[in-house]
Amino acid sequence: MNLLISSVGRLSALLALSLAAGCSSLGSAVNPAKYDSMTCAELNNAVGDTARDISQTAITRGRVANTSVPNWLLGGTRVKSAVANRETARIEKLKQRQEAIVATRANRCPRSAG
Repeated sequence: MNLLISSVGRLSALLALSLAAGCSSLGSAVNPAKYDSMTCAELNNAVGDTARDISQTAITRGRVANTSVPNWLLGGTRVKSAVANRETARIEKLKQRQEAIVATRANRCPRSAG
């Protein structure tokens, strides 16, 4: 009985991670042309927000990748791989966004003397 409860707990954890990962990728993308109209403070905030999103997505990807899928759950490994791959793609998009923000900030904002 404990084995069944443990397996059900793992299954529900995997499903919850899948749903959370799917919902986390629904955020709207910032238009790179919008960066030109942002102030230096807004660009700094955007870099920080993007870095936080990259970290959170990497944590989610790691949790999914380290999830133990029971053998009786047909297709569980495939789902786990698909979710991890989706998170990896999201990280790549976030890195591209961050590079665009950093480039815009480097061109427009003076460096502080500190």
